[in-house]
Amino acid sequence: MNPLVRLLQLLYCVYAFILFVIIMLVVFPFVMLALLFGKLTGGNLIYKLCMIWAKVWYFLIGVSHQEIYEYPHDPTKQYIFVANHISYMDIPPLVLIAHQPIRILGKYEMVKIPVFGWIYRAAVVLVDRKNAETRSKSVRALKSALRHGISIFIFPEGTFNMGTTPLKNFFDGAFRIAIETETPIKPVLLVDTLDRLHYNSIFSLTPGNNRVIFLDEIPVQGLTMKDIPFLREKVYDIMDAGLRRYRAYPTA
Repeated sequence: MNPLVRLLQLLYCVYAFILFVIIMLVVFPFVMLALLFGKLTGGNLIYKLCMIWAKVWYFLIGVSHQEIYEYPHDPTKQYIFVANHISYMDIPPLVLIAHQPIRILGKYEMVKIPVFGWIYRAAVVLVDRKNAETRSKSVRALKSALRHGISIFIFPEGTFNMGTTPLKNFFDGAFRIAIETETPIKPVLLVDTLDRLHYNSIFSLTPGNNRVIFLDEIPVQGLTMKDIPFLREKVYDIMDAGLRRYRAYPTA
């Protein structure tokens, strides 16, 4: 990379990071106040605060959130959203795509980040996949959200895909919950986040489009626990084909 271009990118990354922190500090006291309203109402308020945070930050750093609907989408309908996971820039779109309050399943490790970790703890359903107790607790929390008419979001890969295939193997959790609660699955593809911020370096951030591709919803009525592998592979194949179509995965 040209040294001047590299310098400008580093300055841009520092600028974006400073803005992220400033907006976070502005949002933080409102998140703490929202907690006083309880898990349901407070959680919905926190979702709206995070949505404002994402929109303002995107605008100030020159990132455009774009939604592409390959099939009709009902934003008022309750879904279990699932997406590929390949970048830290996967996070902002999560609060923008639902257009309604949502609960996101997130890794416990993120709570260790000062200030951000407190907001993160308040905004997501935490899970430590190595701990059976927290896994069970997170499933109960997600089901509770669904019972209250709130959509949920799960990365079925569980962590970043750093390989050369479009997707890692999926965990069963999202598909088990979908069948148990009879909630349709809505696959979405994050096709530009790796270009916006590569997982190898936080100093690889660049402005530009951040497209979210909405695929067709997958109904689960009539399926039983025996159908979990079938449902998992069906969603995997649909998302894999979509990512290959958009060439949205690392090839080396």
